[in-house]
Formats: sequence, structure tokens, C-alpha cells
Amino acid sequence: MAGPEVITDLITAGLAILDKLIPDPVARQAAKVKLLELEQQGKLAELQAELQLATGQLEVNKIEAASTDRFVSGWRPAVGWVCVAGLTYQYLGQPLLTWLSGWGQIPAPPSLAMGDLMVLLTGMLGLGGLRSLEKVKGVA
Repeated sequence: MAGPEVITDLITAGLAILDKLIPDPVARQAAKVKLLELEQQGKLAELQAELQLATGQLEVNKIEAASTDRFVSGWRPAVGWVCVAGLTYQYLGQPLLTWLSGWGQIPAPPSLAMGDLMVLLTGMLGLGGLRSLEKVKGVA
């Protein structure tokens, strides 16, 4: 689906073309109104599609959360524990192992790609923060 900037540029170009193609001012204005109506309908259809997608995802989330199967309802806590393990290794384990490697024949341990881990962590914390806000406001 085209982005809003592309659609706006197309509408602007279309309005400029209408000025050149339709000499009658009344007909030109009617064509411009029709073009702008089509733009608004397109934006409305895009918003409706996004709303349906979000509603569907909410239903999937409810079903997953209600499941007793650990592989269905437990994947989010598992991702959280992966973040905890990664941060523990990167900020405690890896520096200690690097320090120990200086004393003997132990090779220095690798570092983790923290950018990837931080994207995952901030996403989870953001979602957790929104849920906490819902709890404070009393939203079920």
C-alpha cells in the first residue's frame, strides 16, 4: 500500500493536471472535488483495514494468553528470559570472563549484538508499560 506522502503527491499532481486539461472552471472544480473525495475514501479504507488488523491481533493475543500450553502462552515470558540472560551475560558474564581470560590460556569470550537485543527489550518494555498504564486506569 502506498504511503500517505505518495498519495498526497499524486493528488497534488492530479489537481495540477486538471487545471490544464479542463478549461471550464465549474467542471474543473467538480473534478477536483471528486478527486479529493476519492483521496478521503482511500484514507478511510486504509484506516478500516488497519483497525481490522489490530482487532484480529487482539483476538489472537486473547486466545494465546488463555492457553494452558506452555509453547503457546509461554513464548512471551521466554522472550523476556532470553533478554534477561543476554543482558546478564553482556554486562556481568562477558566482562568477568574477559578479565579471567587475561590470567590464563582461556580465550576472550564474544560480545553480543546489543542493538538486536535492545530492540527486543525496548519493545517488550514498551508493551509492558502500556499494560501497566491500562491496569492503573482500570481497563480490563
